[in-house]
Amino acid sequence: MSLFELAGKFKPAGDQPKAIEKLVNGIDAGLSHLTLLGVTGSGKTFTMANVVQQLQKTSMVLAPNKTLAAQLYREFKEFFPKNAIEYFVSYYDYYQPEAYVPSSDTFIEKDSSVNDHIEQMRLSATKALLERKDTLIVATVSAIYGLGDPSSYLKMILHLDEGDKIDQFTMLRRLAELQYSRNDIDFRRGTFRVRGEIIDVFPAESDELALRVQLFDDELESLWLFDPLTGEKIDRVPRYTIYPKTHYVTPREIVLKAIDEIKDALQERLKFFHAEGKLLEAQRLQQRTQFDLEMLQELGYCNGIENYSRHFSGRAPGEPPPTLFDYLPKDALLIIDESHVTVPQLGAMYKGDRSRKETLVNYGFRLPSALDNRPLMFEEFEKISPQTVFVSATPGPYELQWSSEVAQQVIRPTGLLDPIIEIRPASSQVDDVMSEIKIRTDKNQRVLITVLTKRMAEDLTDFLLEHHIRVRYLHSDIDTVERVEIIRGLRQGDFDVLIGINLLREGLDIPEVSLIAIFDADKEGFLRSERSLIQTIGRAARNLEGRAILYADRLTGSMERAIGETNRRREIQTAHNVEHGITPVGIQKDVQDILDSDPYRNQQQDKKNRHRNSKKVAEDDAPYLTAADLRSPKMVSQTLQMLENKMYDAAKNLDFEKAALFRDQVAQLKNKVLQ
Repeated sequence: MSLFELAGKFKPAGDQPKAIEKLVNGIDAGLSHLTLLGVTGSGKTFTMANVVQQLQKTSMVLAPNKTLAAQLYREFKEFFPKNAIEYFVSYYDYYQPEAYVPSSDTFIEKDSSVNDHIEQMRLSATKALLERKDTLIVATVSAIYGLGDPSSYLKMILHLDEGDKIDQFTMLRRLAELQYSRNDIDFRRGTFRVRGEIIDVFPAESDELALRVQLFDDELESLWLFDPLTGEKIDRVPRYTIYPKTHYVTPREIVLKAIDEIKDALQERLKFFHAEGKLLEAQRLQQRTQFDLEMLQELGYCNGIENYSRHFSGRAPGEPPPTLFDYLPKDALLIIDESHVTVPQLGAMYKGDRSRKETLVNYGFRLPSALDNRPLMFEEFEKISPQTVFVSATPGPYELQWSSEVAQQVIRPTGLLDPIIEIRPASSQVDDVMSEIKIRTDKNQRVLITVLTKRMAEDLTDFLLEHHIRVRYLHSDIDTVERVEIIRGLRQGDFDVLIGINLLREGLDIPEVSLIAIFDADKEGFLRSERSLIQTIGRAARNLEGRAILYADRLTGSMERAIGETNRRREIQTAHNVEHGITPVGIQKDVQDILDSDPYRNQQQDKKNRHRNSKKVAEDDAPYLTAADLRSPKMVSQTLQMLENKMYDAAKNLDFEKAALFRDQVAQLKNKVLQ
């Protein structure tokens, strides 16, 4: 059996040894909830890795947002290079859920943009859970959303062994059942191609390697892993397991049973609508459901199949849906990072989803069973969650109430002190911060500025750009992978200042940041609460010259408590440094692509990345159209199509900065046409 092997030259130091011992002993003693209270920069992730290594348990780490999840994923990959470290977040870069607004009789179709790379990583995560004990999943709250039933998923996997008796027709039929599509021209993830008695399969969960199945009559002669780009054979394997292309794939007999159940549910709902005199709703529901039934009958799959998940899983109405937690072994370990934010998120998912779906059901857009395609209620999450460790610098009341043990980790092994805090007038915050930015950029340091609204973030970015300051903004409208690229760009010096709202608070590991500027710090509320201020100030705790400026015209209770706690921790660290003769050392970390996951992929992509990174996105990439061109629908249409193709090509190559530029050019051109 594979074991977690912790790599690296570092050893636990400071408060880490005591915290690790306390957490490991608590888990071994059977305690259900524990808390790691660790200050920013004290090495909480390293402590978590040591706990996992000592316990040797399959683990899941929940993060409050995708940016932090990506960062944790990269760090755990470095700690456990030989083990299965996986990434499970929402695979939507853009998601507009299906909805109906009765007041204006407006139906909004589901619209989404799926990130192919993240979808592959989700499938890789569930595969690792089913095959390996040394698996650690880094996930967001998407882990509590409905997923395909694991029992049905397991029934569909295709095991191949050299020497097996299987004819070509049977093999191709099984691949089709797994939702793989035949494509002899464009060989990509989730497809297969056939050349004589050779069948090439690009597994849905694989990022780089494909499988070559060589048949001899009705016998499986050999299995090879190969590079689908060059065709080079990498390794011959005695056996291989092909997993379905989607988590919602289901055996044919279950599909047929589900179709019968959906038909019965449809007839029952139609009777209800007719009895209520709602003929429009009845007609609407019959048309939509009948189309889905025909797709299921012919293909075993339909768009929006998740809305029928209860019929496929065999669960009763109201029962919790299958989620990623159903793929975890019973003795797994759950670590909730930044728990003061993540726990409330887990509790908030259900009600908003329920309200939207009830409207769809009441107006005939969906069957009542669609209500069971939902995230878990918090009470359901509590019942199925394994032993849990909450991790936070500012644990919330829930964590402290339920934790039997609280392990303190206040002292940093590096000797770094909490930032020095200053309070300055909010009336001159913009002018003042510009002078501070100049001081920091002269030292090749970075600056984070937190504001209260998206509009303020964008307007401040425009203002600073006009004054020749290299700046970007970051908020919830930015796509998943683009957020990661922005953080990476800040670290490697593509720009000097990052402006954000709430995304700048928890867990961002940017040692180059020496200044945190908190605008309107005296505006009491969630974003300026004691916990939020402590977390935000902590972003500068990884730099020797760390400093935080709170722009405020009065001293609030939250500010006073946050400053007091920061100074208390600073005094403890100072005393420890003096006692042990420690000289504070700044944190040095390589700037790497957080989502680079596979060592083989890294090797193969090096040349591509060097070539791609050597190119700078130029202003003249945008086509120039004259006023006459803008009056020509054909010219505008061709230009838009060309820009969109470039955008999709850049995104496919993971060149998200260039893709974002083309996206903006498309929007600008559309606006010009509408003017």
